[in-house]
Amino acid sequence: MGKENGKSHIKAKGLTQKQRSWVYTGIFIVVVLIFFALNNRSNGPAEGPMPPNYSSNSGKMIKLADYKGKIIILDFWATWCPPCRKEIPDFIKLQKKYADKGVQIIGLSLDAMTRGGRTVNDVVPFMKEFGINYPIAKASERIVNLYGGIESIPTTFVINKDGKILDRKSVV
Repeated sequence: MGKENGKSHIKAKGLTQKQRSWVYTGIFIVVVLIFFALNNRSNGPAEGPMPPNYSSNSGKMIKLADYKGKIIILDFWATWCPPCRKEIPDFIKLQKKYADKGVQIIGLSLDAMTRGGRTVNDVVPFMKEFGINYPIAKASERIVNLYGGIESIPTTFVINKDGKILDRKSVV
C-alpha cells in the first residue's frame, strides 16, 4: 500500500491471464493423467469400438487403430472459433510434453461443415501459423454422428488405450 497525493493505493492481488492459463492447463493435464492411471488400474475396460478413421488435410488416412495402446485426446474444432483458437496452444504443449508417454492429440476440423464451408481452406494455413504438431483431419457428418452429435465447439473426447471413450467436454 502506498500513498501518492494523499490517496492510498492498494494493489489487487490475483492471477494474471497467463497464470490462469497455466492453472487450467495443469488441471487438464491432471485430469488426463487421472484417466490414464484409472485406465491402467482396471482389470480390462469394457469393450468399446475404436472410433473411425479420418482423412487428414494432407490426404493421408489417420487410422485410430494405429494409435491403439495410446490415450487419444480427440478435439472437434474450427478455425473461426475463439475458444478453439485459445485451446490450440495448450494442445501443442501437451502433445510435445506427453507424446512419448503414450498420449496422442488429434484434431477434427469442422470448417467444411460450418459457416457454409467458407473457412475450409483456412485450415492448413492455420496449422502452419499456430505450429500445430499433431494430426488434423476433416470431420464429416458421419463422424460427428458417431460421436453423438457435436452441439458446440470445441468438444473434446478422451479415449483410452483400447478405444473406449472415457470423457467428453464441451463448451456450452
